[in-house]
Amino acid sequence: MAAGTAVSVSSVALFQFKHSSFLAPKSTSLAAPPSLLAPSVSKLEGKKPNLTVCFLLKNEKSTELAIRDAPEKQSGGDAEEERIASAARLAEKLARKESERSTYLAAALMSSLGITSMAAAAVYSRFSWQMEGGEVPYVEMIGTFALVVGAVVGMEMWARWAHRALWHDSLWYMHESHHRPREGPFELNDVFAIINAVPAISLMYYGFFNKGLIPGLCFGAGLGITIFGMAYMFVHDGLVHKRFPVGPIADVPYLRTIAAAHQIHHSDKFDGVPFGLFLGPEELEKVGGLGELDKEIGRRIKMSKK
Repeated sequence: MAAGTAVSVSSVALFQFKHSSFLAPKSTSLAAPPSLLAPSVSKLEGKKPNLTVCFLLKNEKSTELAIRDAPEKQSGGDAEEERIASAARLAEKLARKESERSTYLAAALMSSLGITSMAAAAVYSRFSWQMEGGEVPYVEMIGTFALVVGAVVGMEMWARWAHRALWHDSLWYMHESHHRPREGPFELNDVFAIINAVPAISLMYYGFFNKGLIPGLCFGAGLGITIFGMAYMFVHDGLVHKRFPVGPIADVPYLRTIAAAHQIHHSDKFDGVPFGLFLGPEELEKVGGLGELDKEIGRRIKMSKK
């Protein structure tokens, strides 16, 4: 039934085209007015459509293609302009990020070299000054170096507790800047580094200008906090968050594992665990996150190869 109707309509269109006073129809549509269609169908029904129908269908197809292609060309031009604009925005963003990395790298190197040189000079001067009389203060020296190691380990425990109980709670208004895209080389969260530097400087100052076991322990504690802070800056800010290049340490397996664990902290997949940095993998193991840790390590390996 549908095929017969289609043939009849095509034949009617051909009939009207041949008897029109115009050389070509104004419209390529195959539809005809109802007043002309009714008598024509009864006369032409059953006739086979001649080859001119192919010409009409081809003409209609060309018109449809022309109409369809017009907006495509226009949208293609708009798309090209959008691609150019996107490329310009990307180039500007990359240039800004590179400038931020350079600024933070300069600050990190200046502070690290300055702190390292001052700490080394302080250790040498302190023990040289205490041994001027010829007597070596072995107990004080052992206590100093023991507190250096103890302070490094203790700072990891402190950072884990403070990160969970303070930074993600009452001090979130400051720490939140670290969990959002950074605008500029610094963020409000960097204030915590200055806060931790105050007790380190105070302890080293007291221990440097006083003799005895207690000053020696204070000096060791201040030196341990300083060493932890420098290691934290290079691993956390450099290796994990890429605020400045860290060179070959990115390929050290243990440091890569630490970076992967801290990246999971920023994904909030295990309610913020791990909150520590250097012992982050152990925290993930306790909450069953080793599978996710392996995936993140694999992703980092692929990125480093690229």
